[in-house]
Amino acid sequence: MKATRESYGETLVKLGEKYKDIVVLDADLATATKTMNFAKKFPKRFFDMGIAEANMIGTAAGFATTGKVPFASTFAVFAAGRSYDQIRTSVCYPNLNVKICATHSGITVGEDGATHQMLEDIGMMRCLPNMTVISPSDDIQTAWAIEEAYKIKSPVYVRLSRMAVDSIYEENQKFELGKMVQIGKGTYATLFATGDVVIEAINAKNELEKQGIDIRVVDVHTIKPIDEQMIIKCAQETKRLISIEDHSVIGGLGSAISEVLTSKYPAKLERMGMLDVFGKSGKARELLHYYNLDSEAIIKRICKTVIN
Repeated sequence: MKATRESYGETLVKLGEKYKDIVVLDADLATATKTMNFAKKFPKRFFDMGIAEANMIGTAAGFATTGKVPFASTFAVFAAGRSYDQIRTSVCYPNLNVKICATHSGITVGEDGATHQMLEDIGMMRCLPNMTVISPSDDIQTAWAIEEAYKIKSPVYVRLSRMAVDSIYEENQKFELGKMVQIGKGTYATLFATGDVVIEAINAKNELEKQGIDIRVVDVHTIKPIDEQMIIKCAQETKRLISIEDHSVIGGLGSAISEVLTSKYPAKLERMGMLDVFGKSGKARELLHYYNLDSEAIIKRICKTVIN
């Protein structure tokens, strides 16, 4: 088991050796975001901006104008929330090559509680012109996402989590930006998931198979641009569509999928996520259970309909 933030820190070092134009910025949280790995290896290319997140984004924008490729990191609540104006005006408006890698997203931040559990960042970032939004589900996919972010010559927001999760993919798994990953061929339901709850969706799928209920899981690692073709395909091939996310149901993954269905292939989507509420302080997995975002909640939701 490994948190996506751990993979981020390891991948930064590998990319730093490969690409000399990478610089990394942090806002006094390098130990938590794992950018400390890069700082130890490349101290002259690492900049701790202190508790000044807005200034960090402005500085990253400045680096981008000189040809550097800045990776700016802090907790998601500070990256997307406290620095929104700078991201919008100093990064996205001039379409600068800045990578914002936000860790500690969602309720799986855990004991830090509602003030630190960022549940709105997908909605905030995907509505910005020029911004790409990536939400990887395990360590393998994170390594791909960070290098992919480097290759994109425009703003990128990568959503990472604190909680360690099981690896889903093999080391040599191939991914493509903007292309969802379908896991299984079940026709009873499609379960669209992103980030740290993808493994919950897969666990639910495996348990439901034992009960004779065959569903498919679709890993939405790229939220913007969204894979319209996969959404339409699943709407055509399966009886039910369900989205699940460690994020508010307003503006997040479910909303993005609904927008496609509304305009391209009208179909009902059931949305599982944070239901317009703030989180609470508690252990990550206990919170997933409390807010009905774990595999048990998925199984109950699907089986209830089967029984009825």
